[in-house]
Amino acid sequence: MVGQYRGVPAPVLFIFSGISLYLGAALAVGLFSELSPAAVAWLRVLGSAVILIAWRRPKVSTWTRRRWVLAGVFGLVTAMMNLFFYEAIARIPLGTAVAIEFAGPVAVAAFGSRTRRDLLALAMVIFGVLLIAKVEWRASPLGLALVGVAGALWAGYIVLGKRVASSGSGIDDLAVGAGIATVALSPLLALTGPVWSSGRLLVLGVGVGVMSSVIPYALDQVVLARVGRARFALLLALLPLTASLVGFLVLRQVPHFTEAVGAFAVVCGVALRSSRD
Repeated sequence: MVGQYRGVPAPVLFIFSGISLYLGAALAVGLFSELSPAAVAWLRVLGSAVILIAWRRPKVSTWTRRRWVLAGVFGLVTAMMNLFFYEAIARIPLGTAVAIEFAGPVAVAAFGSRTRRDLLALAMVIFGVLLIAKVEWRASPLGLALVGVAGALWAGYIVLGKRVASSGSGIDDLAVGAGIATVALSPLLALTGPVWSSGRLLVLGVGVGVMSSVIPYALDQVVLARVGRARFALLLALLPLTASLVGFLVLRQVPHFTEAVGAFAVVCGVALRSSRD
């Protein structure tokens, strides 16, 4: 799959990934009125596991113990990241959650920065994301704590995702990891009762998995196979920008001046970032 997209610039792949991710997020938020955030998170990982395994059919008979462990840990970290984020946005504004969670990728990008040019690019991206997110700091302490954990898990997702992608068949590992995470978090199945008597809820739950996990995480593996962790972490800043773009094109939500300035800062920061990884 990596070869198919070799000629596509990484930022373009991120924009496609972001569009899918935020359409999936819209589905997830719509389900919060009928299911708990934890139930939606579990349905998301279940849906992604079923689709990915059916698509990839990974040949696990040849896997080493180390590869099994890495895939399992990667899957659990990814699933827990989504679980904590969903629980957070049920308590605090989405903009606040996005800004705080972005501290995880920022930490990875900062750790991998080698030059003043890199640090300037990082500063521009942070500034831009804060403007786009329209941060409101008066929020639930529990919500803030939950999204802080989600941010730390996001950093872990990047570090582990790079190791998985470097194996050359990262999407297979992603599929197995999602399956392991589904089993490990199976106690959350108790929260999904209404789903099994409603075809609509089941389809929407699987749809969240496809839009928010299968497509964006598969594209993440393509990008991670080509770039280093630091550059990948900085490219993640395109996600809030994509959310604003989707809002403008689909919902006719015209961005405020501060959001426009933030978007410009993100684009400049990503463009300025050194390509050395």
